[in-house]
Amino acid sequence: MPIPTLPGVSAETITTERLTTRVLFSGRDHGVPVLFLHGNLSSATWWEEVMLTLPHDYHGIAPDQRGFGEAEPTAKIDATRGAGDWADDAIALLDYLDIERIHVVGNSLGGSVVWRLLLDIPERILSAVQVAPGSPYGFGGTKDRAGTPCWPDYAGSGGGLSNPALIERIQDNDRSLDSPFCLRAALRALVYKPPFVPEREEDILCSSLSVHIGPQDTPGDFTPSQNWPNIAPGEWGPANALSPKYADDPARLLAIEPKPAILWIRGSHDLAVSDTAASDPGTLGAASVLPGWPGAEQYPPQPMLAQTRAVLEAYKCSGGWYNEVIIEDAAHAPYLEKPNEFNEEFHKHLGRT
Repeated sequence: MPIPTLPGVSAETITTERLTTRVLFSGRDHGVPVLFLHGNLSSATWWEEVMLTLPHDYHGIAPDQRGFGEAEPTAKIDATRGAGDWADDAIALLDYLDIERIHVVGNSLGGSVVWRLLLDIPERILSAVQVAPGSPYGFGGTKDRAGTPCWPDYAGSGGGLSNPALIERIQDNDRSLDSPFCLRAALRALVYKPPFVPEREEDILCSSLSVHIGPQDTPGDFTPSQNWPNIAPGEWGPANALSPKYADDPARLLAIEPKPAILWIRGSHDLAVSDTAASDPGTLGAASVLPGWPGAEQYPPQPMLAQTRAVLEAYKCSGGWYNEVIIEDAAHAPYLEKPNEFNEEFHKHLGRT
């Protein structure tokens, strides 16, 4: 059943040269376009409130990305391309809509796609907003600000680390709070800062439950490894695509021209993307949740924030501009948790360009 949209948001099914998917629209048809890219375990639905608060001369566009929501289920994610499939899908959508230049906004996984778009089409990006983005080095398996891998095969990243109990409950469309592995409970604990619950929690939950499940989707495949935690990335699905094994070299950002202004905005209590992320094997090993941890020297928690900050500082030194904003008492979705504070910074950033 399609997820209902808020008044003022319209939904269309669009077929580009790459993908058939649902795309949400808001604002003036010929306004300044703003492309919103959602995170993992979500869909375009998550962006509706933000889209409706855009200034009157802007046009919001939010697709369900490949592997999520109402994107065609036969379209798989080739993880060996990193965020390439998602970026190419976004570019194809812009071409279909005959849009030359955009502001682009990405959250979490969507932020990883924004890193790739900055590399591939900097001349088409008016500005970028990174909302709690994945590290430019990918998720898991690196141990310092320079993105040095803990192991040569990037063990500790990719689809094999997905929690099977959570995947099973998603497949069962479990909407309960019976277990910490129910998706509703996981969102309340790890994505929002408790006790926050979204006003549209049921629609948000429907959006998250619409993730595509399978060995080429979520959780994806994996490769056995002799290195702790004995699982290395496979070649299919979102989690593998986010592995540092397939990430682009962030140093490439320093050479792009033009250099769009970047707003990096995040919650103060983000457990999903941090220097001690809750699902990072280094964090779980240090807490004795994953046995056999080799210690902090070999496998510390990935310093995700420090990595992002180091890349953006280098971007600034090479002629770019960025601003880091921390929203207090918010977690991984500050645009839902603290919309007034988020929109104040977001709209200010749009006005700079």
